[in-house]
Amino acid sequence: MLKHALAQNGLIAILRGIRPDEAQAVGQVLYEAGFRVIEVPLNSPDPYTSIRTLRGSLPADCLIGAGTVLLPEQVEQVKAAGGQVIVMPHSDAKVLRAAKAAGLFLSPGVATPTEAFAALAEGADVLKLFPAEQMGPAVIKAWLAVLPAGTLLLPVGGITPDNMQVFVDAGAKGFGLGSGLFKPGMTVDQVASRAQAYVAAWKVLS
Repeated sequence: MLKHALAQNGLIAILRGIRPDEAQAVGQVLYEAGFRVIEVPLNSPDPYTSIRTLRGSLPADCLIGAGTVLLPEQVEQVKAAGGQVIVMPHSDAKVLRAAKAAGLFLSPGVATPTEAFAALAEGADVLKLFPAEQMGPAVIKAWLAVLPAGTLLLPVGGITPDNMQVFVDAGAKGFGLGSGLFKPGMTVDQVASRAQAYVAAWKVLS
């Protein structure tokens, strides 16, 4: 289902710092713009409430996930709040196994081929190339030459509507979008405008 959602739109919204009282409105404009995967990092204010709000207010074809998941015990809290995707900045096998056991989708962060292969062996659905601004498109092209066919490698970090082209040309099938899309203090209209710009750029590339 995660791969299906990303096939509809390869962009993942990362709402670091979002508050529960703004989650529904922001989620709505992201959905209307075309986003089908939305992530609330766990270092946001009261993240589980935001996850619960998003899951309760958006259609079923929009997957809600948690980011910056660092501990196995957080996986159960995410699931209890209605979260469906576990996103990590790293590739801790204990967290991956907990997420797999809970029946959730997995998107671990990887920065080396060794981490990438290990994460896939633990059942990762997609791989988050993080931080993308340090790695660059050449890394994606090199990795995809050796990773299993069909591996989804999503750059995260420093992605703008203007620099997506080089990553797509290298084989990226989607992106995680953080502060370029949402930062605490933005109005809903600002988020909507940025979301539309990203989706417009993605449609041209895909």
